[in-house]
Amino acid sequence: MEAGCKIEEQPCDLAMDSLIAYVAENNAQKKIKPVYKTVETALYNDDCLDVMSQFPNNHVDMIFADPPYNLSNGGVTCQAGKMVSVNKGKWDESKGFEEDLEFHEKWISECRRILKPSGTIWISGTNHSIYQCGYILQKLNFHILNDISWFKPNAAPNLACTTFAHSHETLLWAKKDKKAKHIFNYEKMKSGIFREDKMKVPDKQMRSVWSIPTPSPDEKVFGKHPTQKPLALLTRIVVSSTNDSSLILDPFNGGGTTGVAAKIAGNRKYIGIEIEKEYIDLTIKKLNKINNEPKLL
Repeated sequence: MEAGCKIEEQPCDLAMDSLIAYVAENNAQKKIKPVYKTVETALYNDDCLDVMSQFPNNHVDMIFADPPYNLSNGGVTCQAGKMVSVNKGKWDESKGFEEDLEFHEKWISECRRILKPSGTIWISGTNHSIYQCGYILQKLNFHILNDISWFKPNAAPNLACTTFAHSHETLLWAKKDKKAKHIFNYEKMKSGIFREDKMKVPDKQMRSVWSIPTPSPDEKVFGKHPTQKPLALLTRIVVSSTNDSSLILDPFNGGGTTGVAAKIAGNRKYIGIEIEKEYIDLTIKKLNKINNEPKLL
């Protein structure tokens, strides 16, 4: 730990090695250690609640969270024109309203503790989960900045034909302290080039409906995660709400898209936590590709 750093009382920036050592020292019994580490990146193959509980207070600049949507309960969807099961694994099974709500409150509470006062959190979800998360954000005194509608122009059709086709997800963007000045790179969002988004008007304010296709085959070359987000979406989030040297955390790392976006944005530190080893391995392959091919940046 760096000298003079009062981690329980004020925001404090630890180097990645110092932070990893701090986490390990504070849970020596379980020996929580990253399975992948560079100067800027650390990946933990563990339960996010266990890892985050060891983080110092007021430390993280931005959190992106794509928690379980609790959809794996025997339903079906359309994939490549075929009917397939929506079951993604036990991690996505609903345990009932009260238990699901309790889980969201636990992980969002930890996120609040470890965020800096000026820090922000993004939460992605569908109608199955996002309203519970929004309720918890308000209960815990977050200040909601935006609710973003991510419109999927290539969304799968609704096979049941009993409701409107599900063609968007909602992203909530909130900050820990309403009075603190948060990061928002307004000019980059207004004047940037967003070729994938047919709704973005050049040199006009970025609005709260984003039209971004689902992940392309190129983004699945090493394999895929069942709820994988497009790189364009995560890159926009990282660039809009972080700066050079910002520390980004994804407690539900999945296939590692947030970590890849942090690398592409440049000069960001990233920590990903993922309970399934299969997806940690997938993330490592993606990060190693970027590390070995700097021309991609």
